Amino acid sequence: MQFEVFTLLPEVFPPYLQSSILKRAAQRGLIDVRIHNIRDYTHDKHHMTDDTPYGGGGGMVMKPEPVFEAIESVLGIAPRPSPPAHDSNIPIILLTPQGRVFDQRIAEELSAYERIALLCGRYEGVDERIREHLVTDEISIGDYVLTGGELPALMIIDAISRLLPGVLGDPNGAEDDSHSMGLLEYPHYTKPSEFRGWKVPDILLSGDHKKIEKWRREQALSRTHHKRPDMLEEADLDEKDKKFIESLKGDSHQ
Repeated sequence: MQFEVFTLLPEVFPPYLQSSILKRAAQRGLIDVRIHNIRDYTHDKHHMTDDTPYGGGGGMVMKPEPVFEAIESVLGIAPRPSPPAHDSNIPIILLTPQGRVFDQRIAEELSAYERIALLCGRYEGVDERIREHLVTDEISIGDYVLTGGELPALMIIDAISRLLPGVLGDPNGAEDDSHSMGLLEYPHYTKPSEFRGWKVPDILLSGDHKKIEKWRREQALSRTHHKRPDMLEEADLDEKDKKFIESLKGDSHQ
């Protein structure tokens, strides 16, 4: 999968992208993250990418010319007065606090594309014409404000990449993650089996995979019930799940 990232701070990305799982995924050709410096698409001697807002007010606003030129040049989109949503299979995503809030479902949705573009906002935001006539989607990583879209872009790249076949060592590794199955993930333990008197649950040492699977499902249900009960409203639950959740109600120490 190919990620096209448009930013004013290209130096932010390499340290994270060249580490661990994402580095190996890139080396194996599973992902290709291309960072584009928006300043390279300016034509004045100072490489200006921002200016004061019309109507007054504090802060600076990202100018439309270099952003349009950068994205249109890289994606091969002909200049036009309306968004390229209908003739391009490449989502052009503006990272902004005003966008739809990113979650696992959106990560799964975007992982189906072969190529996506991520536009990192800065300053007070972008000229509204970028929003109206260039981008095809807007995404936020939460109801708070950051100084720019670079961290959100990395988070989105990470979340999408781990869903791609072959990126994780375990081919089914992403399926049991928190949120992927509609529930928070069950607890994990590793060696030693006892640490400072705290023991690994006996069921995990039993070798009985059917019982272990049942225990893990109940632990996931219990954690979700106590930490994120809102998720249960949309989770795919069978009658055994519902009965187990009923048994938890009123027990705040489960």
